[in-house]
Formats: sequence, C-alpha cells, structure tokens
Amino acid sequence: MHIAVLPGDGIGQEIMVEALRVLEALALPGMQLSHADVGGVAYHKHGHPLPSETVVLAKSADAVLFGAVGDPSCDNLERHLRPEQAVLGLRKEMQTFANLRPAKMFPGMEDASGLKPEIARTIDIVIVRELNGDVYFGQKGMRKTADGLREGYDIMSYDESEVRRIAHVAFKTAMGRGRRLCSVDKANVLETSQLWRDVMVETSADYPEVELSHMYVDNAAMQLVRNPGQFDVVVTGNLFGDILSDQASMCVGSIGLLASASLGEGTKGLYEPIHGSAPDIAGQGIANPSAMILSVAMMLRHSFGMETEAVRTEAAVAAVLAKGVLGHDLGGNASTTEIGDAIVAELS
Repeated sequence: MHIAVLPGDGIGQEIMVEALRVLEALALPGMQLSHADVGGVAYHKHGHPLPSETVVLAKSADAVLFGAVGDPSCDNLERHLRPEQAVLGLRKEMQTFANLRPAKMFPGMEDASGLKPEIARTIDIVIVRELNGDVYFGQKGMRKTADGLREGYDIMSYDESEVRRIAHVAFKTAMGRGRRLCSVDKANVLETSQLWRDVMVETSADYPEVELSHMYVDNAAMQLVRNPGQFDVVVTGNLFGDILSDQASMCVGSIGLLASASLGEGTKGLYEPIHGSAPDIAGQGIANPSAMILSVAMMLRHSFGMETEAVRTEAAVAAVLAKGVLGHDLGGNASTTEIGDAIVAELS
C-alpha cells in the first residue's frame, strides 16, 4: 500500500496530520507513505505548483491523499503557475476522469443544514462529476475584438468517448445503490449538453435495471434545495458538477464534511476534501478534518478494497458528530486536533 501524501497549502497541512493519525490508528499492514510538495508551497520551493518529482510520485503510488491548494500570495502569477493548476494537472497526469462526491446527512446534524430538518434528513446522494473535459480543459485565452475590446473565451467541449466512459461509471455507481440515475445537463441551450444527453440514453441500454432521468442544471440546483431526497446518483459535467457538489455540501451542513474520490480506469485514485485551502483560518487550528478523514475512507474502499476499514472510519466520524464534537464550521468550538483525537478514540 504505497500512498503519496500531498498536504498542499493552508489548512491542507493541518487536516492531513489528522488523516495520517487515522491511518496509524487503523494499523494497516504494508502501508508506505511518501510525502511531496504541491500547490503554493511547491511554487515557493521549486518554482512550479506541480514539480516533476511530485508527478512521478503520484503516478507510481497506489493512491494519492491530497489536502488543498490555494495561496493568496500567488494570485498575480501567470495562470499556469497558480496553485490551483496543480490539482488539474494531477488529474490529467493520473488520467482520473471520474470524481465521486457523496453527500449524506449524518444523523443528528439536521439542524446544521440550511434546509428544514425534515428535508435535510432525506439527503443521501452521490454526485459523479466528469473531470477531464468541459471548459476547464478546453481551449481558452484572451483576445481583442474587432472593436478593440478585451474578450476572454473558454471553450466547452466533450467528445462522445469522454461522455460514454463517465456514463459507465455513473450507471455502475447507481447499480450499487438505489438504481436511479439523474443526468444533469443544459441540452435546451448547449450542443455539448445535447451530445451528453444522447450518449447517456445510448449507454442506458447496457443498464436496463437503472432508471435514467434527465434534468436541466438550473432546475437541478433548485431541486437540491426543494427536494434533495429525490436524488440517488447524479452524473454531470465538470463545470456543473463543481457547482452542484458545493451546493450539496451546504445542504448537509458544511463543506467540511464532504470527501471526494477521483478515479480512472483502474484502482488508483486521488482522494481529497472538496473544500479549499481556507487561508483565512490557516494556522489557527480550527479547520474541520472530517472531510479529509472521510477521503481516507474512500481511498480504503476504492483503491485498496478495504470495505471494513472504510466503514469503520465513516462510523467513527458519524459517532463523533453525534456526540456533539463539532468544529467551528458547524457552530461548535472543537479544534482540529480535538476532532482528530475523538475520531481516533472511536477507532480504538
């Protein structure tokens, strides 16, 4: 079990400490950890947010644990040198095209949601987000119009093979859950989305047990607030998935509770909380490490097939929340270390 550990910037450093304590408490056999720099930390040390040695490590490891990237001191750098480009680069280098983002209401945490408790308690969703296409990876740039005005452009595009491979991941995910898949697009306006919808319908023939539905992204955003219990598995493109999964995080109470797995064709994956580096609270010891620890659980499940250990880890997080050991993001006053202590104690 060779794990690349990339804490990154801001609170990424603090939450990774607690994640590694959880791995230690699980006492997994044959575990090897290798550390490397990424993001703003890497830029300041090596002149690039994703140094070649970090790429080599990530590609050679069985799984990558990733903290967060983002450093305000790098905001004025050229785009390819900004910390955020590191995670995009890693996803491309590792060929991880499918991002799984579970959003589930923990029992007893309904009041932390922005939704009414009776609505919030129905949330149990997995958002499957395509990672390697869309406007994030399309042709982009700045140019001048014929009138001499500055114009920025980002091209949204998918080919059918990119859509089909994420469709298979989504249908297989639905097969393991409630066998309901909602594909989110904007096919009434975008040609890219029309292709997306066509390929989803074609692929559904391979999964007759799964009920496929379609929803425009603006309606999906509304329905996540109005009636989130209607969703089981949601599949969507890179841009829409980025937005909807952050919205889902606040439906369950805090972005500090949502983990993610970025997967490719094999078992190798990149595991990270969906929140950012939070430079405004970095170094204060108040970041919630729960999403980072839940990302560890996803790593154990998807890369190493350790379902028992994954469930133990998730149950420990749930138990700590149920006991009221809450971080500042959830209205409590527990520190990063105190939350980690409580979760490790549950595992013990």
